Amino acid sequence: MPLAKGEFEVQTIPQPPEDPAVSIGRMVLDKKFHGDLEAASKGQMLAAGTSVPGSAGYVAMEMVSGALAGRSGTFVLQHLGIMNRGVPLLSVTVVPDSGTGELVGLAGKMTIVITGGKHFYEFDYTLDV
Repeated sequence: MPLAKGEFEVQTIPQPPEDPAVSIGRMVLDKKFHGDLEAASKGQMLAAGTSVPGSAGYVAMEMVSGALAGRSGTFVLQHLGIMNRGVPLLSVTVVPDSGTGELVGLAGKMTIVITGGKHFYEFDYTLDV
């Protein structure tokens, strides 16, 4: 399975709540990927915390547009993040059949690592050709 690696910047832009009585945060995501994935993405995130420190959850969808290992197109990533009393669990997966252009048939999972305030990705993927 090929492995793409690199760094990315993310800007999260808080949005007004749909219903102020519901404590679910909404954010717009704006990312720039560098390295084996040279791309930009736009997305939406919903997040909720709890009264227990270190416990929260989020879901997000993002449309990625650019080039993966020199092949251009778009694809969609789906996020599911859980923080259980400080223990993180994160799944970032390519939505099946979301690839376009030279990325048709793309499948895979992305790992996100934050070190020293910088964001890095490792993207295990397959690409039907």
